[in-house]
This record gives sequence, structure tokens and C-alpha cells, in this order.
Amino acid sequence: MNYVAHDTAIIDDGALIGKDTKIWHFSHVCSGATIGEGCSLGQNVFVGNKVSIGNNVKIQNNVSVYDNVYIENDVFCGPSMVFTNVYNPRSFIERKNEYRDTLVKKGATLGANCTIVCGVTIGEYSLVGAGAVINKNVRPYALMIGVPARQIGWISKFGEQLDLPLEGNKASICQHSNDKYVLNGSALYVEV
Repeated sequence: MNYVAHDTAIIDDGALIGKDTKIWHFSHVCSGATIGEGCSLGQNVFVGNKVSIGNNVKIQNNVSVYDNVYIENDVFCGPSMVFTNVYNPRSFIERKNEYRDTLVKKGATLGANCTIVCGVTIGEYSLVGAGAVINKNVRPYALMIGVPARQIGWISKFGEQLDLPLEGNKASICQHSNDKYVLNGSALYVEV
């Protein structure tokens, strides 16, 4: 075993867990899950069967990662944030064949208590504010807040808000990394 799991954690046979991953108190990882290297799963985290989690992902306390959620490298999932996998659940109708895929791209941050409605893609290095409800795709580097969430700006890879309008043709330099961000219409790119 090349990962660390607390004595109270339940790791079902067949789960694939990468080196140096830490799984804390009362967490449950199902048999079909794949978790990368260097991850941290906080207290009371549930990981379903049809789930893929990349490397260096931090999942804070009380998060359930249900089937059909796919998380790329370097993602942060804040405390008690919520994923869903059925768009219109009813307790008396089984809809396991209607799960919608949710993809969280590299480097994204999902703030505490936010909700991700299934079937969306969260763009790379975007930031979803605490308590926001995401019900549509999120652009890379977008800063999202509110219920339902709306984009209020752009965020750097470093995690700082950039001085840019939502649309137009303009550039901004991240004061921490000196990376240059170029806004072209409604898409933001890092100039290499």
C-alpha cells in the first residue's frame, strides 16, 4: 500500500489509489474509483465507483464525489461542496442510466458549499466562489459567484483576480507570476 488511510476509512477492494495520497477519517472509496498521486481526501469524503480523480487533488471535509464525476489534476474541492449526477431526481424513479457526466478541468477551485449541477464542464484554473450554484459550463480562468452563478471576472493561475473586462481585447499581467493573460473576445489565454 503506497497511500495512507485512517483506520476509520473504508477502501473497497479494487479501488486504485496513487502513491502519497492521504485518506482521512470516515471516508469511503468505492471499488471502481481511480484516485491519482499526492491527493488528500478529508474527513467524511465519499468517492463513487465511476469516478476518476487526477493527481494532487484536494477534497476537503464532507464532499461526495458521485459516479460520472471526473476531476483532473490540481483541483481543489472546498468543504461541503456538492456534486450531483442526476438532473431531475425522484426517489420513486430509478435514473441510474441517466447520469450526466461532470468534468472538472485542471487547476480549478470549487469553493466551500458550492453546488455543481451535473452535466457541466468546469474550465481549467477557473474559480467557483463559496456557495455558488453552477448550472452551465464555466470558461477557463472564469471567476464565478452567485445563485445561479454568473461570471464576474477572470482569475489567474496563481488565484488572483485579473484586471480585465468580461469581453474585449485586452491583456493583464499577474503580479505574482508575471504571466501575461490575453483576452480575445470572450476567451482568455496565457501568452507563452
